[in-house]
Amino acid sequence: MEHLASVPVGVYALTTRSITVTVEPEFLDDQSDPEDHRYVWAYHVRIENQGPQTVQLKSRYWHITDEMGKVQEVSGAGVIGEQPFLSSGQSFEYTSGTPLSTPSGIMRGHYVMEDETGTVFEATIPAFSLDCPYQRRLLN
Repeated sequence: MEHLASVPVGVYALTTRSITVTVEPEFLDDQSDPEDHRYVWAYHVRIENQGPQTVQLKSRYWHITDEMGKVQEVSGAGVIGEQPFLSSGQSFEYTSGTPLSTPSGIMRGHYVMEDETGTVFEATIPAFSLDCPYQRRLLN
């Protein structure tokens, strides 16, 4: 079961099986070059275990779509070279980034988690928007 958490604007959170994943994206102006079609974002992730069992983050999967509909999929073991264990009440935070060739896009994904009984499950990463602050907005 998943549910959205109440968070500030620009922060995205979702809870799956007592694992809350919170993401805060940030446009990196100093690493972006719009004339060269290069737009870069950092995203800060917090993974919090609100359940009674210890869990381990085994792998990640990202689905990244730019504003033209081009999809990039990224998967692999752990995050930033780690496969952290989270006891009840513990959290793990990290920052990573992604470049796009368009001024906006969206990311979503999941973490594969394993609890202390060996049960494997996916903790959903909420979909979050990547929007260049200089992009002209069109209202629909």
